[in-house]
Amino acid sequence: MDRPPTSATGGLRALALRLHFYAGVLVAPFLLVAAVTGLLYAGSWQAEKIIYAEQLRVPAAGERLPVQRQVEIAQAARPDAKVLAVRPSVEDGATTRVLMDADGLGESERLAVYVDPYRGEVKGELPVYGSSEALPVRAWLSQTHRNLHLGETGRLYSELAASWLWVVVLAGLVLWIARRRTRRRDLALPDLKAKGRKRTLSLHGTVGLWAALGLLFLSATGLTWSTHAGARVDVLQTKLNGVTPSLAGTPAGHHGPSNGGGHDHTPAPTDVDRIIASAGLDGPVEAVYPAKADQAFVVKQTDRSWPLRQDSKALDPATGEVLDTLRFADYPPLAKLTSIGISAHMGSLFGLTNQVVLAALALALIVLLCWGYLMWWRRGRHGFGRPIPRGAWRGAPGWLLALLAAGALGAAWLVPLFGYTLFAFLLLDVVIGLARRRGSATS
Repeated sequence: MDRPPTSATGGLRALALRLHFYAGVLVAPFLLVAAVTGLLYAGSWQAEKIIYAEQLRVPAAGERLPVQRQVEIAQAARPDAKVLAVRPSVEDGATTRVLMDADGLGESERLAVYVDPYRGEVKGELPVYGSSEALPVRAWLSQTHRNLHLGETGRLYSELAASWLWVVVLAGLVLWIARRRTRRRDLALPDLKAKGRKRTLSLHGTVGLWAALGLLFLSATGLTWSTHAGARVDVLQTKLNGVTPSLAGTPAGHHGPSNGGGHDHTPAPTDVDRIIASAGLDGPVEAVYPAKADQAFVVKQTDRSWPLRQDSKALDPATGEVLDTLRFADYPPLAKLTSIGISAHMGSLFGLTNQVVLAALALALIVLLCWGYLMWWRRGRHGFGRPIPRGAWRGAPGWLLALLAAGALGAAWLVPLFGYTLFAFLLLDVVIGLARRRGSATS
């Protein structure tokens, strides 16, 4: 028989326990897939340096060739492709990447032709994905983590996982606090003297506590890329003036290159070295060629490690005159926070350290999920898990229920998949309760 809690604290704990249970049992498979694929992706940054070392690295040997000459060498190697941008070598022993548009590329892909900046030799070509220029292995793992290679439909899996991860973590923290108040001892370390389910519970709670902040961060930043929640985040960013700014319009008439009257024309061949020098941006940069005759050259910093260097400038391709400047320091605070969060989620903010932390969080989540299922299994008398008793909300005061309901509605608007599945869980709970009552009445 269900026994409702008798106090506000007990009611909150029981609600958290039941929510933690439902989310853990039903959403855990999605979380497990996200954690495993995330773990593999975290390691792909270092793996691609080894796998593609022939394209990425060359022996350093004296002065580098002009970037314009390196672009011409890449064009000669791929005359069928159109040059879109170039990322000159700035690190000793690194190749220059000439980015092109060619047949057979997928969405958000470019063809990178790798040029030895010292000897002028083409070291190979590879498709790269996104602004981080993920090479094939990392790009494949990125898509696996994002959508299991199932397109937009597959993205629902990762959004569902991110939509519930923060709920599971917060409910777990409530349960940890309740246990700490009850046990009156430090639960930040596991009780290794305990046996069986109690030992597993202690390990589960301790690891969950230490990983909680990182998991909440992954949930929040993951939702910014999702389909439904991402759209709501965009709405909020727009209303809060937190949208990432862009350079002032580059077409003619809006600070575009001078063309002697504003008519469309093909600009004279551009010396990309002069353009990059005129931009005066330090660190790794990408020089983006104008897509049309009335558009500007754009030179932008590409360093997403800390501190982020994300300044960019628009320049007249004929004269090298700086037409507009956008500094990362001038981004709205929310746009800065978003950019930093995305870099940390991807593993580029602190380099290898960032990637190790991401791998550790993924491993922690995998272990937590396995321990959670093990505890559920051991709850049953014959090796089969039984649910947490129903009726958890009955002992909670009205003000707490109203506060939780308001929070749930707000979260459901911001994170639609959370709202849909929460409604489904509640409906399932009601159906189970009605079925039990009918069974009791007929017995």
